Amino acid sequence: MTNVTRLFDFPLYQLEKYPLENAFSIKKNNSWQSISTKEYIDQANAVSRAFLKLGVKPNDKIAVISSTNRTEWNICDIGILQIGAQNVPIYPTISLDDFEYILNHSESKYCLVSDKELADKINSIKDKTLLKNIYTFDEIKDEKNWTELLKLGEDTSNQDVVENRKANVDKNDLATLIYTSGTTGKPKGVMLSHYNIVSNVLDSEKRVPFVKGKSKALSFLPVCHVFERMILYLYQYCGVEIYFAESIEKMADNLKEVKPNIMTAVPRLYEKVYDKIIAKGMDLTRIKKMLFFWAVKLGLKFEPYGANGWWYEKQLKLARKLIFSKWKEGLGGNLELMVSGSAALQPRLCRIFAAAEMPIMEGYGLTETSPVISVNDRRNKGFKIGTVGRVIDNVDVKIANDGEILVKGPNIMQGYYKDSEKTAEVMTGEYFHTGDIGELCKDGFLKITDRKKDMFKTSGGKYVVPSLIENQLKQSRFIEQVIVVGEGQKMPAALVQPNFEFIKEWIERKKVTVRTDFTSICESKIIIDRIQEEVDEANQNFGKWEQVKKFELTPEIWSIDAGHLTPTMKIKRKVVKEIYRDLIDKIYQTT
Repeated sequence: MTNVTRLFDFPLYQLEKYPLENAFSIKKNNSWQSISTKEYIDQANAVSRAFLKLGVKPNDKIAVISSTNRTEWNICDIGILQIGAQNVPIYPTISLDDFEYILNHSESKYCLVSDKELADKINSIKDKTLLKNIYTFDEIKDEKNWTELLKLGEDTSNQDVVENRKANVDKNDLATLIYTSGTTGKPKGVMLSHYNIVSNVLDSEKRVPFVKGKSKALSFLPVCHVFERMILYLYQYCGVEIYFAESIEKMADNLKEVKPNIMTAVPRLYEKVYDKIIAKGMDLTRIKKMLFFWAVKLGLKFEPYGANGWWYEKQLKLARKLIFSKWKEGLGGNLELMVSGSAALQPRLCRIFAAAEMPIMEGYGLTETSPVISVNDRRNKGFKIGTVGRVIDNVDVKIANDGEILVKGPNIMQGYYKDSEKTAEVMTGEYFHTGDIGELCKDGFLKITDRKKDMFKTSGGKYVVPSLIENQLKQSRFIEQVIVVGEGQKMPAALVQPNFEFIKEWIERKKVTVRTDFTSICESKIIIDRIQEEVDEANQNFGKWEQVKKFELTPEIWSIDAGHLTPTMKIKRKVVKEIYRDLIDKIYQTT
């Protein structure tokens, strides 16, 4: 039996233990196309043989940029890694300057891209880099296609060289450079070894209750993000069939077609799913509507392990039969587990989906920690709402005097590529400084309270933790996105991106006289006053110095493309504050 110590051991382990006919599936021309575990390995070997013929040496870097998750990414990943080269995954939405910087900083020799738009971008800067060639996953006129690598690798005469290269890859060798999508300065290349990620997979596997060899997963998060990449290796280790979602717009259709048992996502996606469910509930009438919102109200009070008592559990059983079963059916019918990472999950989402028997297990980690540090597990009393679960095996967490979370373990990065100075800034001995503030509860659960850098002090000397206030505000259906500002000012304030979709529906339902273009909504006194009610309600949960005294509405949707959000939908605070500098000035000039 294959002993998994390096990333390319995962498909071999799967072939021996859980050989699948549908190891990876992607939708093309309106039908799902699958490859088996054996085809996956055979094609990865062909890619390896091709790169050997192209002269790729150990420790050469090969960049991979894809707008969507797809089978080709995983094949090329293994093909690159097993010849001792390194995969450099790059976010597809970054600027041309950042593409050029990463390709040059990593000294990438080849680049694989998914589509014409990305091919055009990389071709426009290719002459300023060390790239020898670009290969595309889509068939594009006048571009080299990745199938040319498969063709070049058909000759198996150098497979012995592939095997030799594999044998010479040590578990502690560098496997990948993952460039963080920072909001200031140049991206940092996080160096992760094979065993950094392998150890994280093996230690996280104990927290996920798969039916090995029989489960299905829907993959949506960008695979260039270490969270989804680690999850895909975990799926391979557990013999889970992997289906790649087409897009966020087609998620609902894909869920019904695939009927997955598990999916991973960021909180923003779960918020959208919840909002769509509630919107459908609003369209119901009479007894159906009354029952729907009775179930929602009940679900928002959910506590694990029957903590609410027998009467609550009896009502919950009825709500599951009448209402929540339909939610589950709408998401495919077989969804038993969802995993959330990358940003804080609102407790209300955790409660409502657990009540609906589709619990979201929130976890915590960073690129530098490969990534999982802790995760909830509904088994063995390991699920606690409002926390990121207990720390996984073989990882050690301690809380510094200033509240910062420090982490030690086999999952800690090797450092930042070509930057020993920045590496030294985040390491104290073997402990990595996460930059997050948190606490370890008596029962071993880890709780995140804020980003160390995001906390600020008002002019009155009071500390404000913006994420706590933002999460409370985002529970309002009128508010899509929000950041709390006020460093050095006399009171906190907020920039709010309204939930335009819901507000348009509210305007129609309430028959109020407001035009429904974004600017008119943001200038309407009726809408501003209504959102003020939501802010006032949220403020009741905080001390006077923390309460949001003023806010301004922004007339655009905050998006990845416009630069407001990272590729995993986290808000780029500094960018948003700069974009809306005039609104912040307006708030504090009139106070």
